[in-house]
Amino acid sequence: MATAIMLPVLVVAAGGAVDASSAYLERTHIQGQLDAAILAAAGEPDSSKRYARAASFLPPVEDVPGGTSENPLAVTTNSDGSVSGTYTHKVPNAFLTVIGINSFEIVANATAISTGSTSTATAPCIYVLGNSSQAVLINSGANVKSKACGVDVHSTASPAFIMNSGATIDTARFCVKGTNYIKNGGTLTNLQVGCSVSPDPYAGVLTEPAVPSKCDASGAQSGSTFTLNPGVYCDVTFNGSPTITFKPGLHIIKGRMIINSGAKVDAQGVTFFFPDVNSEIRANGGLSFNASAPTSGAYAGLLMFEATSSASNNSNKQQYIFNGSQGETLSGIIYLPNRDVTYNSTTNQTSKISMVVNTMIMNSSNWSLEPYTGTSPFIKAGKGAVRLMN
Repeated sequence: MATAIMLPVLVVAAGGAVDASSAYLERTHIQGQLDAAILAAAGEPDSSKRYARAASFLPPVEDVPGGTSENPLAVTTNSDGSVSGTYTHKVPNAFLTVIGINSFEIVANATAISTGSTSTATAPCIYVLGNSSQAVLINSGANVKSKACGVDVHSTASPAFIMNSGATIDTARFCVKGTNYIKNGGTLTNLQVGCSVSPDPYAGVLTEPAVPSKCDASGAQSGSTFTLNPGVYCDVTFNGSPTITFKPGLHIIKGRMIINSGAKVDAQGVTFFFPDVNSEIRANGGLSFNASAPTSGAYAGLLMFEATSSASNNSNKQQYIFNGSQGETLSGIIYLPNRDVTYNSTTNQTSKISMVVNTMIMNSSNWSLEPYTGTSPFIKAGKGAVRLMN
């Protein structure tokens, strides 16, 4: 008798935990979308367009499960110039309906502000944040050209950078916060030392996605052609030299994804997220790599970014190698502030990027780059920095 009485209670309790967990995950997802939406709205100078700008990042009323005729999104401009948004969302329950609880109401809030102003004439395309000796090493054979991009080196160590003979760095500016460097030859145009470097433009701005525990693929993969849907990829190795196409959307790379020499990678409208410093796309030798960020949605403009919310993760810098020596074209924001980047790539086309790294080594490579000016709530040409306030 006691078992018969308790069994429905236990079922409801277990089901309630499942419903609560689903509501929590949905709130995390909605919060990320709202953060991006309000960042975009704060960067919109015309206040009459801010609501529409924010709404484009979030599900419309008719797509909201359990939605009513009431608009779930509210956007207000505050007296200090900041923009606040609230999104109210009902998540249908699967189990608690048996006791009359049909849904959980979740509420997400965000506030963002646009501050200051910057000139884009010599805005950085590359931000090297590490305050270490030899934060930038330019080796023989490195050939970097840009008409509008700058390179900003935050190091004040001695030497802040080293340049070896046989290299050419021809950018709009090469700004070094420190004054000590070693130049063993080569051509370096527009060098400025003791320079006022631009701060990290994305610190505290990018919303990290929740990382599902389930992997969509893991381990060794054999074949000549792969088409990968958005999802979670855990320690994947592609055998041989396949053609790999990443479909548009968010691809979470958990652990090391190994792609062998000779492979061809195409990723248009894609965002790669690395949940820790040991996660990466590792090219074993030269390959061709062509990738562009999404032009709309919560991750518009973001091509690659990593988790920075963990202090222990941030203190454990790791190497990241760009090895597209058979051709590479990148378009979007690349935010890897915990990585010591080595660049070995070459291209006949121009990459349009905004890249943040800890340190950088430029090896034999041909690199043509210009500022990324695509659609993104995180970057505004000619506008001030946009940041979240809560």
